[in-house]
Amino acid sequence: MSTEIDINLSRYSDWAFTASVLVLVLALLLLAVELASSRGRKVEQRELVGAAAGRASALGAAAGTVTADADRPGVVAAGSAPPLAERTGRAGLALVYLGIGLLLGCIVLRGMATSRAPWGNMYEFINLTSFCGLVAAAVVLRKPQYRALWVFVLLPVLVLLTVSGKWLYTHAAPVMPALQSYWLPIHVSVVSLGSGVFLVAGVASILFLLKTARFAEQGTGGLARVVAKLPDAQTLDRIAYRTTIFGFPVFGFGVIFGAIWAEEAWGRYWGWDPKETVSFIAWVIYAAYLHARSTAGWRDRKAAWINVAGFVAMVFNLFFINLVTVGLHSYAGVN
Repeated sequence: MSTEIDINLSRYSDWAFTASVLVLVLALLLLAVELASSRGRKVEQRELVGAAAGRASALGAAAGTVTADADRPGVVAAGSAPPLAERTGRAGLALVYLGIGLLLGCIVLRGMATSRAPWGNMYEFINLTSFCGLVAAAVVLRKPQYRALWVFVLLPVLVLLTVSGKWLYTHAAPVMPALQSYWLPIHVSVVSLGSGVFLVAGVASILFLLKTARFAEQGTGGLARVVAKLPDAQTLDRIAYRTTIFGFPVFGFGVIFGAIWAEEAWGRYWGWDPKETVSFIAWVIYAAYLHARSTAGWRDRKAAWINVAGFVAMVFNLFFINLVTVGLHSYAGVN
């Protein structure tokens, strides 16, 4: 493995990281403006249906276009200019995609600068996990009516990237000898993908719990008004379930690949290292969620709480285990 570092490429990687964070912050602001400017889905649907019916009555059967789509709140059909909030949201989503591209550029340039897989320390691992979470969200939230959910996905991602860039940043360098294995890119990339998908699932379950909370049903308070603008509870539950179905086997394979690597490196598949233990616990929690989600009497809020517990275990595993405990995975690379 090459030990030479391309300083210029490393600098470009850092610039791409900074640009990505700034672009995602701006995207969050624009999407938050759209969310704040929109109305509750029930009110919006009633107004759209009423407007469409009134226009059809006034124009008669000769009317050839409809200016509002009652099945897709917030989406204006052809024939009328979208409102300012709609255009603001579209601009925010475009910036999200730009931020994803810049973060990918940061990761690729880091790898080119070090001539290795660019996830050998906590800074690089969090960047990769954040990228996977953003890509997963881009796939799951591709429908226009899901755009409001981006606000709640970007918040934890930006927290991760802020912690990564401010407190966990390390200069481009070769990885320590213990990590110089072909299993590094396999194990870490698969775990990062699973973790990123679980981030989306966790956010969806948290929003589902808020959506079905008593205060949301009563419609009182500022938080209730924000929650009222989100997709319905069944949609949030479905997003959480489907993303967990995908992330569960992916993360499981990541743990298995880590065990195979451990056997090659240390002569045993499993040693109950803190990282191994908490990863296994998180995986079991997600298995319990999938089982509860398909069991009568445990669906909805009970299952969602289990999914949130899995998300909390993943966050605990990411920060506390890597940065505080001492074990075979203590390679955070923090100066």
